[in-house]
Amino acid sequence: MSPSPSNPAPGAGLRFAVVGNPENRRTRMFADAVRAVGHAAPRVLGWRDVLRGRYAFTPGELVRIDSPGENAEVDRLLRDIDDPARVEGTALWHRRFTAAVREVTDAAHRAGAATSADPEDVAVMFDKRRCHARLTAAGVPVPPALTGPIDGWEGLREQLKAARISRAFVKPAHGSSASGVMALGMAGPGRVKATTSVETTPGGRLYNSLRVRDYTSETEVAALVDALVPDGIHVERWLPKASQGGRAADLRVVVIAGRATHAVVRTSRHPMTNLHLGGARGDLEAAREAIRAAGGSFADVLDTAERAAACFPGTLCVGVDILPAAGWRRFTVGEVNAFGDLLPRLTGLPGSGAEGLDTYAAQVAAAPAAVLRTEREEHHRETTA
Repeated sequence: MSPSPSNPAPGAGLRFAVVGNPENRRTRMFADAVRAVGHAAPRVLGWRDVLRGRYAFTPGELVRIDSPGENAEVDRLLRDIDDPARVEGTALWHRRFTAAVREVTDAAHRAGAATSADPEDVAVMFDKRRCHARLTAAGVPVPPALTGPIDGWEGLREQLKAARISRAFVKPAHGSSASGVMALGMAGPGRVKATTSVETTPGGRLYNSLRVRDYTSETEVAALVDALVPDGIHVERWLPKASQGGRAADLRVVVIAGRATHAVVRTSRHPMTNLHLGGARGDLEAAREAIRAAGGSFADVLDTAERAAACFPGTLCVGVDILPAAGWRRFTVGEVNAFGDLLPRLTGLPGSGAEGLDTYAAQVAAAPAAVLRTEREEHHRETTA
């Protein structure tokens, strides 16, 4: 958690607050975890009120900043679009959401409360281009990516050709949950294939769908890219993934207070492994064995996740997407997610200190020590500056 002027010591009687959507299962699951260890139910400040300036904090509170997603009214306040299924508007969403996180954090700290996330961390994690650059600068392995500005399909095609990239992931820079993501393959002039959950309308609007589909017309693919470009896109080489049971596989590793505590294998028939797009949880022990058989160690996977999380030191919990190469021999980091802890019924890894705890209970347990540690580090920086 980010440091504040005044924080409670660990122990009973901690007071939590949550900035989130009250009806959302994220908020409910965190509240359940707080109550389960004997603390009072957290005070919930709805994003719909926070975005209108209706909120206040009290000294000593530990404030969890949670996802604003899955609420149509909140989505409309953030990007002026009435239909949450629409893909467009993510640049405006990013500006408004990160501004709100900054304002909330400042208000909490002025009141003597602590917060679960650093505003600059959140801003970078929700900009795939900046996140990729920060990880690269820290020596964290990531897929090669295009770095120049992209103004549309023609420019993208030329840049991919110059970089000798025939298969790429094209991602909205500020998207999440695979919204607007396309896996793009190019086999020569006029021969393209884009696999995506995006559905287009005759009017050119883009909508998220739960059905992944292929577009093989260059005209259609060009229209998709041109519609995404105004909000900004991030393009990286599509690295062949490992497989499990004949399905593409990757891992989501949750890192809490700097330590990898939870991990799940995600598998899919499609390039995108997101569980809401038909992905399924895989076999973590089978993945461990595949890594050992390839001469590697699962500890290296967890170390990679922790190195990625260390790039965001002011944030208590992040979800790191680890992309295992074919054969489970090498690993890169695909993304770091500010709200990557929604993994119901998943308990902590052996030896992680979170055994028997889900991701929310583990954060409740780690929060007091994390607050005190970040406060000491901030004090040290101030006194040695």
